Amino acid sequence: MGSGSSGRRTRPRSTWTGVEVNLAAAICAAQFAVAVTVRWVGTFDDDDHGAGTGGGFAAVGLLCLLLFGPALLTALGLLHTVTFTMPAATLARLVTRRAPGPEGAWHLAFVLALGTLWAALAVVGLGFAPVGATVLLIAVSGVPPALGVTRMRWRERVTGRPSDGGRVWLRPALAALGVCLLVVVAGTVGLATGLIQEYEPPKLGTDRLTGVWRGDHGSVLRLRADGRAELTSLPAQPEFEDVATKEFTRCDGIGTWFLDTGGRYDPYADGPASGRRDGVVVSVGDCGHDTYWTIGGTEAHPELFVLFGDPDAGDLRILKQH
Repeated sequence: MGSGSSGRRTRPRSTWTGVEVNLAAAICAAQFAVAVTVRWVGTFDDDDHGAGTGGGFAAVGLLCLLLFGPALLTALGLLHTVTFTMPAATLARLVTRRAPGPEGAWHLAFVLALGTLWAALAVVGLGFAPVGATVLLIAVSGVPPALGVTRMRWRERVTGRPSDGGRVWLRPALAALGVCLLVVVAGTVGLATGLIQEYEPPKLGTDRLTGVWRGDHGSVLRLRADGRAELTSLPAQPEFEDVATKEFTRCDGIGTWFLDTGGRYDPYADGPASGRRDGVVVSVGDCGHDTYWTIGGTEAHPELFVLFGDPDAGDLRILKQH
């Protein structure tokens, strides 16, 4: 004798199970790991501004990543789930009770809607470019967790058995590890074969350097064609007696500047002279010592930068031409 409830429509649940929450968080954490790896490989051809190139710094960074990376990814996955995937699912359940259509389709629709909202907030609050890849990733970051939860619920309905909570974190972690390794290998091979070109700083003459350069906290450097430099709240190397107590000082006034080709005056330069970078030496008689501003950026968008303090973990200051 058949059950009288066999033809009855199952009402959407109003709560999430612990397995569903963990699955969504695990998928979020996995995609965060992949996104960070892709972003890191994408910097292979960027200017590192001379920061963090020391072996000690790299070893400490790798150790911190191994120790704290899994916990951080787990926390980010859970945060993403409770602020993104779960609210979208709750809205989908409420709509499904009053409107036609599968809950999974409504879940995806609300995920994309919330993703667009979070992306808009990122543009306004964090200054991301409206058409940037970061904004697009934010907008669609809730789709994989939603699809994963929908698939798990479908499998539970088909098999009549609850999902195994013990493998919820393991499978996304292994998948993310495999993808990350693949991305790193591809980037390394690209560098070795020349498919990814290493960064080359632009070669600028004095005529191209002349003009106004601005940085953070109101820093302004005006380079005149006659060799004069006008400084406003510009970071500079401190006096010798202040080196132990501060990384830089701020200077206002008028000084001099000249273009150094080959990095002969760069106090942090090491290795053969042929590998050193061009820079601008700025001098102000009564404020700090000569400061070497290395030329970086691109031909179209040049930069001047200096790394104060420890070369492995110093205070990076960048000026851009306006």
